[in-house]
Amino acid sequence: MADRDRKAPGSIEGRYYVDRGCIDCALCPEIAPDIFRSDLVEGYVYVFRQPESPEDKDRCREAMDICPVAAIGDDGDES
Repeated sequence: MADRDRKAPGSIEGRYYVDRGCIDCALCPEIAPDIFRSDLVEGYVYVFRQPESPEDKDRCREAMDICPVAAIGDDGDES
């Protein structure tokens, strides 16, 4: 389960986030390239844009479901 207190650097504030447990398997940027971005130097993924449309949110949930290390979080806060 993702830990908001360990949020990856570069992640913007909002409902979805990636924590430092990320291993940069590149699945989430493949599923939602307009939401997730890889930091190739540091080796992790972060949320650079919060989803706006229902389709974006569906892709975030899909990425959460397949994340091999459960590093994607959804705190339910729409802020």
